[in-house]
Amino acid sequence: MKSGIGLKFNGLAVRARAVLVTLAVVGAAMPLARAEPSGIESAFDRVFTATAPVSPAAPFRVPYNAPYASVAPISPAARGYPPAGFVSQIAALANPRGGRIGVAAMDLTTGRTLDILGDQPFPMASTVKIAIVATFLDGVDRGYYNLSNQYALMVPMPSRPFASTVAPVRAGTPYSALKLIQLALMRSNNEATDALLKAVGGPRAVNAWLRRTGNGGLRIDRDIATLVRDDGAVNPAVTIDRRDSATPTAMVQLLAGLYKGQWLTPSSQQVLLDTMGHCLTGRSRMKADLPEGASIAHKTGTLANTASDVGIITMPDGRAMAVAIYVTGQGSKPARNQRIASIARAIYDGYAGEPMSIARTASR
Repeated sequence: MKSGIGLKFNGLAVRARAVLVTLAVVGAAMPLARAEPSGIESAFDRVFTATAPVSPAAPFRVPYNAPYASVAPISPAARGYPPAGFVSQIAALANPRGGRIGVAAMDLTTGRTLDILGDQPFPMASTVKIAIVATFLDGVDRGYYNLSNQYALMVPMPSRPFASTVAPVRAGTPYSALKLIQLALMRSNNEATDALLKAVGGPRAVNAWLRRTGNGGLRIDRDIATLVRDDGAVNPAVTIDRRDSATPTAMVQLLAGLYKGQWLTPSSQQVLLDTMGHCLTGRSRMKADLPEGASIAHKTGTLANTASDVGIITMPDGRAMAVAIYVTGQGSKPARNQRIASIARAIYDGYAGEPMSIARTASR
């Protein structure tokens, strides 16, 4: 398990022990707060946690006595673009004293990447909906489905937590696949997402698509109805549960591949990214502190004691970056949201400081 910060430039990875921060223990007695109500997000995005009973080998406590971060020096070719303080600034903002924070980012023009706990699993929460929709759109590209096909919402039935392996659902109102995609990505609607998940063949089908595209750092184990029902049994600030998880680095790789059109046809790629560009959740997360003229296509995730936001941020000059931020703990949902917003702005400012001449050279 990696526990550090990485910086890469034009495919050259450089990593060295430079800063050692000892993680403070966030005790198991820390209250496990459920997501507070907050308008649209409380209605559609209070979902998705890894909580059901698992074998002792599955979840594990984070080694808080281990080194936290090693800031990588800038390679000679990259020195000053951005300044060395950029990485240190992100590390400071992602300080884990209040709970684990995972960050990864990639400048999609230069290829420069950075990460903090980038290979450590975090609960995907509703950010998994990107992979579910992408799997469905891959099926559209292969001729298995089309966007006008009708599928019924999967409406949860009353059920006690952990009463069954899979939470019971009933068929609800049918909608076109395109409408379900819009509900899933714009409003984070769980019933629409489970309709698409059932259409593609369940979690196994999504995992198969992820493996086929080389995105092995993401996995889905349960439908969303089950995850919502069983939410709250594992505290992600102090315990890692690999089920239904993503590493920040893997999520950024998924976003970058989708942006570059590696796995979907141009029409399906446009459906996915355009819909993410109209996301209605997470107004106080990544988009909150972005400067005027910047745009974002993203997906949020919210569940017990964790919040996340992942997506593509585009600068006014057209340069784009893939960003994934997963925050646990920090005391409250507003504090988690603020941490995401400040990290996203710091990443934006750091990459925006790279001269266009460097970007053009690196992209040849």
